[in-house]
Amino acid sequence: ESEFRNFESGALFDRVFNTYKLMHTYQTLDFVKQKHLEWANCNHFSMTMMESIDSLDELVDESDPDVDFPNSFHAFQTAEGIRKEHPEKDWFQLVGLIHDIGKIMALHGEPQWAVVGDTFPVGCKFQNSIVKNTLYSILPDVAVLACFSHCSTEFGIYEPQCGLDNVLMSWEYLYRVMKFNKCTIPEEGLYMIRFHSFYPWHSNGDYMHLCNEKDLQMLPWVKEFNKFDLYTKSTELPDVERLRPYYQSLIEKYCPGILHW
Repeated sequence: ESEFRNFESGALFDRVFNTYKLMHTYQTLDFVKQKHLEWANCNHFSMTMMESIDSLDELVDESDPDVDFPNSFHAFQTAEGIRKEHPEKDWFQLVGLIHDIGKIMALHGEPQWAVVGDTFPVGCKFQNSIVKNTLYSILPDVAVLACFSHCSTEFGIYEPQCGLDNVLMSWEYLYRVMKFNKCTIPEEGLYMIRFHSFYPWHSNGDYMHLCNEKDLQMLPWVKEFNKFDLYTKSTELPDVERLRPYYQSLIEKYCPGILHW
């Protein structure tokens, strides 16, 4: 397990480094606001949930230091890990399957640095646990992050304990799609979808000064999900065709039909 999320070395280091460098240069408060305007109305295309999963066959996450295969396999690996340990929670299994589908934005004109990788709040101070502290330690300074200087305080544009619902994250597209299409996944699952990549929060304890009581109640669920998101990654790829009918039944239960994206 200690070999996962190695941002210091490895065969994929250059690819990962460049992705995060672009992300932390351009994922500004203004950029995020613009993406909300462009994407939150879900008027770009229509497809079923399974079709969106299949489309991830075309995407390899350039921010991931652990794997170099299409994201669709990771979706089924995560779901099956959850199914084994939580057989009674079918909604949890479905979240494992769909949690990364927001990355399909990269197949519709957005650069990968805008849709993959660890997420973080914009509009307030960059915390020490964000990936850049490892990646950019080899640079003479962090001048690439100068665009954040107008938000150099702990709270920035936010109020203490305002709640993560009121915080602008670097991006959380799938959560917006779920809400827009009125999918019936429980709130715990929506938190997993929305914040599973928010590693500075769920794994390092940062940004607690922005959290309210609801966020703290949901945090254990996000932590539980993270175990499967991270530690089910393997070069042993699942038999997707064998698994497809079961997960199609979950899709029909919680987010059926053609969805707007």
